[in-house]
Amino acid sequence: MPQKIPYWHVDAFAAAPFGGNQAAVMVLEEWLPDDVLVKIGGENLFAETAFVVRDPTGAADWELRWCTPTYEIALCGHATLASGHILLTRDGGERITFRTRKSGILEVVKADEGYELALPAIATAPGDYPEAVALLGATPLEVWRNDTRYNVFLFENEAQVRALDPDLRGLGALGTDQFICTAPGTTTDIVSRVFVPGGGVDEDSVTGSAHAVLTPFWANRLGRESFTAHQASQRGGDLTLRLDGDRAWLGGPCVTVVEGSFTL
Repeated sequence: MPQKIPYWHVDAFAAAPFGGNQAAVMVLEEWLPDDVLVKIGGENLFAETAFVVRDPTGAADWELRWCTPTYEIALCGHATLASGHILLTRDGGERITFRTRKSGILEVVKADEGYELALPAIATAPGDYPEAVALLGATPLEVWRNDTRYNVFLFENEAQVRALDPDLRGLGALGTDQFICTAPGTTTDIVSRVFVPGGGVDEDSVTGSAHAVLTPFWANRLGRESFTAHQASQRGGDLTLRLDGDRAWLGGPCVTVVEGSFTL
C-alpha cells in the first residue's frame, strides 16, 4: 500500500512567497533507508529536504536530517528554520529542539520578526585556496578557511560580490565545499553569495550554515555581536545575525507555500 508522508514546501528567510530559500519539510513516523531519503531529496529538487522523526532519547524534541538532491549533509540552516516553523505552527509552543547526527542539538525559537535559529558558530582561519580564487572571476582581499568544507572569500565592497560570475563547473570539481563570497553591505551590514556546485547547488539562495561561519567572521571585524546580513542571490534573503558564545543565532521569517503529502 502506498505510504503518504506529510509534506510542506517552505520559503525560509522570506516574508512573502518567492523569496528566501526553498526547503521541503517531511515528518516521518520512523527513519526510511538512507538511499530513499536521498532519492526523495532528488525528487524534490530543493537545495535541501528536511526529515524529522520524534526523538525517542529525550535529548531533543525531534531528530533532524537533511538531504540535497544528491547526498545527505551534516548541517543545514534554512531547512532547520523551516522545520521549526512548520512544527511550531502545527503543534504550538515558543521553542523547539532538534537532535542531529553531526551538528549537535539545534534550536528554533519564535521571535518578533519570525524566528531565531541557533547553530554552532563555525570558526575560520586565514588560508590559501588558489585553485578556487582562479575560478571566482575576481581576486578577494583575503581567504579564510575551515578544516571541513567552509571557505570565505572577503571582497572590498558589495558591487564586487554581486558582479561575480564564477566558473561553477570548475568549482564543482573541487568537491562539496561551500564557497562563501562576502563584503560590507550597502543597506545591510554585510552581504554574501554562496556557491556549492559540488553539492548540487550552483548558487544557494539563503544559506544558514554559511551564516554560521559569517557570524563569528564579521563579529570580529565589526566589533559587535549583532548585525544584519543580505544574501544577494536571485531570490535573495535578509537575516539578523547574533553571536552568543559558541552559537550563532540567525533570525528571519518563513512562509508556507505548499502543504500536502508525498506518496511513496
